[in-house]
Amino acid sequence: MRTYVVGGAVRDELLGRQVQDRDHVVVGATPEQMVAEGFRPVGKDFPVFLHPETQEEYALARTERKTAPGYHGFVFHTSPDVTLEQDLVRRDLTINAMARAEDGSIVDPYGGQADLKNRIFRHVSDAFAEDPVRILRLARFAARFPDFRVHETTNALMRAMVEAGEVDALVPERVWQELARGLMEERPSRMFAVLRDCGALGRILPELDVLWGVPQPPLHHPEVDTGVHLMLVIDYAAQQGHRLEVRFAALMHDLGKGITPEEKWPAHHGHEFLGMKLVTGVCKRLKVPNECRDLALMTAREHGNVGRALELRPNTIVTLFERCDAFRKPERFAQMLLASECDARGRGHETHEMRYRDYPQRTYLLRALDAARAVNAGEVAARFADDRAKIPEAVHAARVAAVKAELRDVRD
Repeated sequence: MRTYVVGGAVRDELLGRQVQDRDHVVVGATPEQMVAEGFRPVGKDFPVFLHPETQEEYALARTERKTAPGYHGFVFHTSPDVTLEQDLVRRDLTINAMARAEDGSIVDPYGGQADLKNRIFRHVSDAFAEDPVRILRLARFAARFPDFRVHETTNALMRAMVEAGEVDALVPERVWQELARGLMEERPSRMFAVLRDCGALGRILPELDVLWGVPQPPLHHPEVDTGVHLMLVIDYAAQQGHRLEVRFAALMHDLGKGITPEEKWPAHHGHEFLGMKLVTGVCKRLKVPNECRDLALMTAREHGNVGRALELRPNTIVTLFERCDAFRKPERFAQMLLASECDARGRGHETHEMRYRDYPQRTYLLRALDAARAVNAGEVAARFADDRAKIPEAVHAARVAAVKAELRDVRD
């Protein structure tokens, strides 16, 4: 019975990165032996055990065989005769197919250390093609390790998988899980670059994929291309350390530009409301969590108004607050402003002046919201106890007056 640390822990140790979790493979053992040693069985598809003290996962070395489309169609085999090399060959990438023995030595039968040194994502074997989730995982790794490139043979294999319809068998929950994790990595744009390059983005998020090649006015968008703009936006959101809800809203905010009339390009009048229908469709299809969906919809609808905030009248600003339910959910409104700021800064390229110039709209609207929320709606309502139908209008008017006074001070 021999145990090895495997996968991401070995990779990250060799890269000098902090290791969060350690997975272990056990060679030469039976489930009965593991239980006798005090390990607690937890695996459903194949034998996995929790260490009695560390609670780290220990899986028996296994082989697997593809039996059906998608990523559920596998039969697993474990036995004391399965070798470490047989277990590792079924893993996705060479950099994830290394093991560290109990004496500290590295077991690297498939060239993972060389690919780490050369910054290459390369599949271990043709078994990669049997699990479409691996395309999403590789794309997510590209967002985490942005200086790595996909080996041409691996990209060709992924293209073949897409053409064979393997990606179409992915369940929505798993697609969302991997996309969400990729959005939270160092450079999310790399994930989408990998998915586009192999053709998977057109199957997973066609609403996003069509945006490359859609022009925008160069005066406001020096990068011109809408797809390029979105990648700058989400990378800026990542650099700022924003939450998933903000990053997803930033990704979705311009979907409507893909369906505006081509004869009007590079103008995209009305893309905000056109985009809402597309965002709704994406969120329904991928079963996106409600908090991400709601913020994405609000950002798609309102980011143009936020950009024009300094030009809006106090009455229009209060109406914006009401439409966004900002009095009940000011934190969500503030998140929408963050996503809109990412939109404003994702212009040109990483060193373009638009990325670093002032963005007063967010502070301006937050000041206005604080002033409007300071109005005592109860006191206003009390003055109209005999005519309750006038209460909403009176509260609105009081908030407009408060915003007007506040913004006058700001401008002064």
